[in-house]
Amino acid sequence: MAATAAPESAGVKTARSQPTSDSILAAILSSLDDDKAEDVVKIDLRGRSEMGDWMVIATGRSSRQVASIAEKLTDRLKQDQGVHSKVEGKESGDWVLIDTGDVIVHVFRPEVREFYQLEKMWAPAGRSTVTGN
Repeated sequence: MAATAAPESAGVKTARSQPTSDSILAAILSSLDDDKAEDVVKIDLRGRSEMGDWMVIATGRSSRQVASIAEKLTDRLKQDQGVHSKVEGKESGDWVLIDTGDVIVHVFRPEVREFYQLEKMWAPAGRSTVTGN
């Protein structure tokens, strides 16, 4: 009787389990920390909004850093979590919105973040400061 090859060795890809919003959040926070995002805030939206479970707000020091943070984050989420994100605003680098479905990420330049003050709008939902670089 011939031995059968394991699916991985036969070139067959096994299905990846669907990541949870908490595992996506952890990956996002790790990526933002790796890329030196500043003033990272996570806001718990569970039970308060249909748009997602979490919102993360972070600041980059320049348009170039904001765009770089967003690009690296979406690449890491795709590679490590299998998450394909929708991205808006990367070209300008002032405010990049990354929608993973369960977690919404906003990366701002400092002046733009101060102007929109999303934390104030969502503070009752459960704000939690992650870093204060």
